[in-house]
Amino acid sequence: MEAILKLFGEYFFKFCKMSGYDRMLQTLGGNLTEFIENLDALHSYLAHSYQEMNAPSFRVERGAEGKMLLHYYSDRSGLCHIVPGIIEAVAKDFFDTDVTMDILDVNQEEERMGKKEHVVFLIVQKSHGQMRRAKPKGSQDSQDSQRDREVLGVLSFLRMKEKYLSVTIHAVKKSRWEVVRNIVMFGKGHLRDTFEPIYPERLWIEAKTFCTAFPFHVIFDESLQVKQAGVSLQKYVPGLQTQKVRLDEYFSIVHPQVTFNIFSICKFINSQFVLKARREMLPAAWRSQPALKLRGQMIWMEPLRCMMYLCSPRLRSLQELEERRMHLSDIAPHDPTRDLILLNQQRLAEIELSNQLERKKEELRVLSTHLAAEKRKTETLLYAMLPEHVANQLKEGRKVAAGEFKTCTILFSDVVTFTNICAACEPIQIVNMLNSMYSKFDRLTSVHEVYKVETIGDAYMVVGGVPVPVGSHAQRVANFALGMRISAKEVMNPVTGEPIQIRVGIHTGPVLAGVVGYKMPRYCLFGDTVNTASRMESHGLPSKVHLSPTTYRALENQGFEITERGEIEVKGKGKMTTYFLIRNLKASEDEIMGKPQARLDSEGKQEREASSILLLDVFSTNNFGSA
Repeated sequence: MEAILKLFGEYFFKFCKMSGYDRMLQTLGGNLTEFIENLDALHSYLAHSYQEMNAPSFRVERGAEGKMLLHYYSDRSGLCHIVPGIIEAVAKDFFDTDVTMDILDVNQEEERMGKKEHVVFLIVQKSHGQMRRAKPKGSQDSQDSQRDREVLGVLSFLRMKEKYLSVTIHAVKKSRWEVVRNIVMFGKGHLRDTFEPIYPERLWIEAKTFCTAFPFHVIFDESLQVKQAGVSLQKYVPGLQTQKVRLDEYFSIVHPQVTFNIFSICKFINSQFVLKARREMLPAAWRSQPALKLRGQMIWMEPLRCMMYLCSPRLRSLQELEERRMHLSDIAPHDPTRDLILLNQQRLAEIELSNQLERKKEELRVLSTHLAAEKRKTETLLYAMLPEHVANQLKEGRKVAAGEFKTCTILFSDVVTFTNICAACEPIQIVNMLNSMYSKFDRLTSVHEVYKVETIGDAYMVVGGVPVPVGSHAQRVANFALGMRISAKEVMNPVTGEPIQIRVGIHTGPVLAGVVGYKMPRYCLFGDTVNTASRMESHGLPSKVHLSPTTYRALENQGFEITERGEIEVKGKGKMTTYFLIRNLKASEDEIMGKPQARLDSEGKQEREASSILLLDVFSTNNFGSA
């Protein structure tokens, strides 16, 4: 299991590199020690993006000859074997170093949020150059020196372990011999620049200047007693100006979740600490505002045996600054918190602008949807008044040229005794009667695909073969006329309460069609065919469909029952032999009306359905087919 966890650690490091964190990891430190010391800071940063992340904590004690003690703290026990896989992969990939890791001690320590597993590793570093150094073969001196080095290594390991077992609660003071090595590669060789800092004999800064330059800092001893505090921190936590005050009386630790004592702070010295002011210790007038939060690092000062908390207010926007009644002048000019607040405020302003644009975009989308719906309504109304191709030409501003149709079939109808009905009824009754009748007729125009030209009073005009020429125009208009006669039986005379009676006249011939006028343009038909169709209607009989000779010839042998009326005198036309349309021999009333066929429940159900399908096919072919 340990080997599997170690392999997982190596894979996890490679996975983080492939996921885009390689540059961030490479810049954590110039060597392995610095890398490990800054892992906690990286985890604190990532916690802002991954709220549920529960990262471990690392602390390093430096030793001689490339050795160090690594203290690992985690809420999850049993996963410590992942650490060697990660550390060894980092050392080899980033620092060209091989390391060996051994566990010195494992124990459970009680903290504020429960027990934490504390594992101590001994890390021994060895560069690849040292490992590749040539070794003379067969040399007794070389073998003796190798054995001496092994003995010294064992003794060094034992001293390191003994040092850990007797370690104090404080961080180890760094010796002058410790250096930060930056390795720069030139070709095949290695160049190492050694840097050793020089410290002044005394600190050239007075206390007042220090407290002003670092307005948010506090220094406290092992008993958490406050020794000094920055000027801004004193301003917003006035209790810190009191003598012999303890830090934990005014603040609680938010992150990491550890007990507020010097021992726990030393264990997580590399972590970023977040402290929150206790509301009950603030002046009464301030308790309604959000509590002050501080974010920074803990620095142990061994000669003074004190801890310095160098921090900044944890603020992300001007709104949070105002809510705490603070100002940018309270923050030191060198503190990046100033830039963070202003940059974030700029980002929030850009987000708000983006949100406004999104809202406007959504409003425009809704308006566009409503506009499209209104446009469809307008087009539907326009197409109900004019043929579609004519309406489109008018919308485009083009002039609609008149068209000549060599043959078409025109129908006129009116209500018998309409004048007497109007004289005996209220206007609203007439409107309701005509609306009921015309609604039924309009539905039939869609069923039989004929064009409604206009209505004038009780007169209803329809044409077949215009504006779209079609060879079956006479059959379509004839079927429409039969449907009109059936529909009229469903409309009641408001005077007598009986079904109304209509006269229908049909004539077939050539016409000229076009749009007349600019205001309320109408699609009109011109020619003698229109006059003759009107004469067929006026000379017709109640509940009869009156046909002219040309219409009779167009319907002959098309499956219609037609009877001859005989020769009559037609005004303006002289004597004409006319005919009456009785019925369609190949279609039922339901088919004429465009209604679905009723199914039978008797034994002849299948035969009836089959015959209905056949009849519809024949009816469509002979009477509704296009040219």
